[in-house]
Amino acid sequence: MHTTVSLLADAPAQMLPARSLMAFTLASHIILVPLGVALPLITLLMHAYGLRRDDRTALLLARRWSAVMAVQFAIGVVTGTVLSFEFGLLWPRMMGRWGDVFGIGFGVEAWAFFLEAVLLAIYLYGWRRLPSRTHFLLGLPLPAAALLGAFGILAANSWMNTPRGFTLDSAGNPVDVKIWKAIFTPMFGPQYWHFVVAMLVTAGYVVAGVYAVGWLRGRRDRYHRLGFTIPFTLAAVFTPVQFVLGDSIARQVFHKQPVKFAAMEMVWKTDTHVPEYLFGRLHPDGSISGGIRIPQLDSILAGFRPDTRVTGLTSVPASDRPTATQATLAHWTFDTMVGIGSVLALLALWYALIWLRRRRLPASPWFYRCAAVAGLASVVAVECGWITTEVGRQPWIVYQNMRVAEAVTSTRSTGLWIMFGLVIVVYVVVFASFLAVLLKMSARWRLADEAGEGGRPAPTPETDNPYGPRSTVPAGDTPRSGGNGTDSSTGERP
Repeated sequence: MHTTVSLLADAPAQMLPARSLMAFTLASHIILVPLGVALPLITLLMHAYGLRRDDRTALLLARRWSAVMAVQFAIGVVTGTVLSFEFGLLWPRMMGRWGDVFGIGFGVEAWAFFLEAVLLAIYLYGWRRLPSRTHFLLGLPLPAAALLGAFGILAANSWMNTPRGFTLDSAGNPVDVKIWKAIFTPMFGPQYWHFVVAMLVTAGYVVAGVYAVGWLRGRRDRYHRLGFTIPFTLAAVFTPVQFVLGDSIARQVFHKQPVKFAAMEMVWKTDTHVPEYLFGRLHPDGSISGGIRIPQLDSILAGFRPDTRVTGLTSVPASDRPTATQATLAHWTFDTMVGIGSVLALLALWYALIWLRRRRLPASPWFYRCAAVAGLASVVAVECGWITTEVGRQPWIVYQNMRVAEAVTSTRSTGLWIMFGLVIVVYVVVFASFLAVLLKMSARWRLADEAGEGGRPAPTPETDNPYGPRSTVPAGDTPRSGGNGTDSSTGERP
């Protein structure tokens, strides 16, 4: 206990507000990331389905999702820009010393962000203005641009976890930088693919959850069935894949960051036949209270054998490892992430069994209740994954090369707390605006659908085929549009 108090007392006063500000903005931004990375792919899958089958409903869904994608991108610009400034503002010594080594990742992300903005603008503009096939082909690079942005950020973060690609001169500064080694570190591959698949799973469940709620409210039309089926199927297919990738990255942490692994599993002393604890609390003296103890399981999970030797926290000095509180937090978030993933795997299995046996969607209301909650649960799992990654690395901001306390700004803590308060206010306004816009769009689309069902003139052109003309005639008289982007009644381009 004395050691923990001593470490906290030695920390600069500005470290707590700097950490709190960074944690808040990162946790806020990551809520938007799954839609930013995966929604372009989901939208294009629906778009391709609509073109192949000349399906007006599928094309309408794709067009509406592209509008959501644009709103999300606009909010992501705000939150992502704030994070970029914070790296230089809150951690100037890290950027000043190591920026030449790992800064290429941020450069890649910036270019990908610019490219995605251009492609998204073209895709949005193309509805009703371009031939259908041309429009779809111009949208195909969108998922690649989103994945490129994730590539840049994950390259930077994986380098912070396993820094490579440089040598240190006599003053301790990095020289002889090798960019490719700095990008493709030992943690990059497992971390990148684990992240990308997590985004696909999360976005799939989030989008499907919207239509699951509609199903529970009695809207059983094709619009809701199709809006649920494609994103949920994508998420269900990738859920077991995520389990394999999660095991892979945990094993890499075991080999490359053994102290971090010890924090995630609350292993105090290096030993074999190490038990696994589900939750519980680690105390500064190494004792563990609460939780469920499973003998030998941690060693078995780490090396497939009960006699696998697992490195403990005491293998390094107290100043080089997470505190007991940080280890407990990393362990809880890790267990929560794995627990949510296990429940989602059962949900995906339920869906697969019904589909394979009966070739239809499940009919049970409980399935749709679970599906409605799955999106929120997936976002929580993503948040927990990032907390595990960042807290488990403490006290290092660059693993075994620079501590957080060495990188933090010299700005007075009072100024940082004021900044933190202002950021909270701004983010509340930004996210409230985001939610308000989405609700407004949803209400407008609902009115358009109801108008179309009643045979009344639609107040908006939403009931038109996305490749048809902007008509204001009653929905029942709307000219049908062919899949090639022409009005079948006139032969003219929209």
